[in-house]
Amino acid sequence: MKELLKELCLINGTSGNESAVREAITKKISDYCDYNIDSLGNLICLCKGKKSSGKKVMVAAHMDEIGFIVTYIRDDGTLCFGEVGGVDPAVVIGRQVTVGINRISGVIGSAAVHNLSKEERETPPKFDNLYIDIGAESKEEAAQYVKLGDCVYFDSDFTELGGNCLKSKAIDDRAGCAVMTELIRRGVEYDTYFVFNVQEEIGLRGSRVSAFSVDPDFAVVLEATTASDIDGISGAKKVCSLGKGPVVGFMDKSTVYDKELYRLAFDTASELGIPCQTKTMIAGGNDSGAIHLSRGGVRTIAVSAPCRYIHSPSCVANYEDLDNMLLLAGELVKRVHEL
Repeated sequence: MKELLKELCLINGTSGNESAVREAITKKISDYCDYNIDSLGNLICLCKGKKSSGKKVMVAAHMDEIGFIVTYIRDDGTLCFGEVGGVDPAVVIGRQVTVGINRISGVIGSAAVHNLSKEERETPPKFDNLYIDIGAESKEEAAQYVKLGDCVYFDSDFTELGGNCLKSKAIDDRAGCAVMTELIRRGVEYDTYFVFNVQEEIGLRGSRVSAFSVDPDFAVVLEATTASDIDGISGAKKVCSLGKGPVVGFMDKSTVYDKELYRLAFDTASELGIPCQTKTMIAGGNDSGAIHLSRGGVRTIAVSAPCRYIHSPSCVANYEDLDNMLLLAGELVKRVHEL
């Protein structure tokens, strides 16, 4: 799992540009399932089990990551850009990035602090005031290497922290993709669909299409979710914590989760001795928001890895949480078939 997650996190793939991620996953699962790629780019896999439960169960994760897109080249050779997905401008200033298919190195810059007024220094930064510096001296020089519409990615190493944590970009949701890939390779008891979705970060677009195509009775969504377990944050505002196991929420901003599946997840975790926690805030959302509303409705639950500093170049997760997420997801899918 560690090497698989590292490989997937280091691949670049913003919303609408997930092909490299999809290709890497396909190579790993092609001998274990039947698969097709739909018109939007979703990778839809059917993993045959020893038997059929008579139910359609879909396990889903998204391949895309947050990032940026080049919108304009200024006369001085710096690049204007917009965000792809929900990114806080405060976490990007001074960060190294990679631009376009030529993988041009750049740095996200802003006006020097000593040139800002007192009011400007006290105002949160906005993307309109930021730019990417690739070292070009003019618009003409920059245009030789960068085109409008080029994707921009955080240039972030995969690093181990302490004894049991990791830091990387794109843990949201390459963690879910890694767990799904491993579940496919291990095999399943019952026929199960595994769907690697595109364009989650810009509005759950891939899952809306794939759920319609698969038409499942049940869905288990594998994700990463916000952990705020740092000094100075207490009570419900921590949301969830690293090291306390996978997260099974009762509600977020896009979904009220199926009550029976919610109880089943915690009963399963308790029976197997797997640590498990819930979210203590109604916040965020994931592909469940589109999946549970597909066609006549889909009974849906999400199992997530707690992740600090999500949607940044330095997401932090815990290896034990990921291993336990794999264990819980695999057993939960089996038990959903047996409901």
